[in-house]
Amino acid sequence: MTESEHKRLEKINSVLLSSSLFISDEELMPLLALMLAAFGIGTTEYVIVGLLPDMAADMHVSIAQAGLIITWYSLGVAFGSPLVAMSLVACERRVALILLMILFTVGNLLCAIAPNFYFLNFARLVTALCHGAFFGIGAVVAASLVQPHRRAQAIALVITGLTLASVIGVPIGTYYGQIYGWRAPFYGVAFIGLIAVVALFFCIPKKLSQPKISLRIELASIKSFPVLMTMFISMLTAMGFYGVFTYIAPMLEQVTHINPSQLSEILLSFGIAITLGNLLGGRMADWHIYRTLLILCLGIAASLCLFRFTLFYFYPAVITLFLWGILAFAIISPLQMMVVNTAISAPNMASTLNQSAFHIGIAIGSAMFGLALHKLQWFQLPLLSMVIILIAFVCSLTLKPYYARAQQG
Repeated sequence: MTESEHKRLEKINSVLLSSSLFISDEELMPLLALMLAAFGIGTTEYVIVGLLPDMAADMHVSIAQAGLIITWYSLGVAFGSPLVAMSLVACERRVALILLMILFTVGNLLCAIAPNFYFLNFARLVTALCHGAFFGIGAVVAASLVQPHRRAQAIALVITGLTLASVIGVPIGTYYGQIYGWRAPFYGVAFIGLIAVVALFFCIPKKLSQPKISLRIELASIKSFPVLMTMFISMLTAMGFYGVFTYIAPMLEQVTHINPSQLSEILLSFGIAITLGNLLGGRMADWHIYRTLLILCLGIAASLCLFRFTLFYFYPAVITLFLWGILAFAIISPLQMMVVNTAISAPNMASTLNQSAFHIGIAIGSAMFGLALHKLQWFQLPLLSMVIILIAFVCSLTLKPYYARAQQG
């Protein structure tokens, strides 16, 4: 075999590897354990929305005051999780994940037995501290468990637990909360957390490749331009997504004139869309992570522009919403993978901070779009989101030199 033929064969093998859709059984079990934990975390984060009226009545506070439970949770994820990650920097990743899920389980049990509103906020803050740190460390572990050409797919599989929570966990939790009281879902999530602890203990390999890294190196790793810019892009995409998603129900009711009874079905289809999008994003990122980022930014912007016009018609609006959900969630795992790649010497802290940036974006987007409604009409919100996503696209262009050098290397 000549040298040119040998190189051609290596290139063909590389293409075949990159096109592989499957993760081996040996790799799958620990990823499923991480996904189960993510499902529990996602359920406890989102189910609170459907339980607010009952919680407010039981705690003798207004619904507006009860809404602070959501605010405290987001703040806990955004600012508390990095502190937790710093405290675990010297800890083996497998042990860190188990400890975080134990704390998560305890936090949900505290929510279930909370005697008053202030204790409930404290308990929610405990669970929030686990959220960002778990996904930050979990993303690094997921990427280390598989071959390099499947890393983004592995991260996407873990995040699928989060999206499935919105499709399965939240409706079931809300249903049982309405029948047995708002505390029941928290007992259920605590049970899921306990199962996840056992699954992580037995499924995550005891010997993970993990270089010994000091806190100083972890903090230094986030100072590089690619890491900081990727986090900023994560924040922008969260702003654009949740700015519209927060008000999707009144938008559909006021502009599309849907029947309120149809809303649950539409949101269910949207949950399916974001689950499919998450898996698609992992697949695309393993093909070419930087091009994926650019393509998805433009795709999200285009779908939002289209949504502004289709919002007035039922079927076009539902179809566009489904398309937007696929594209909007497809970008999450590529961004998480980019942070892991760019902070390769010490990815734990950077990966956790990316989760913080995402939740800061959620808080800013929801508040900003709420204020914008004083000047804008419902059907104009998708255009505001489109502008934010286009800014994210422009920011993404600044990463091109880095990824060009990385590809050459």
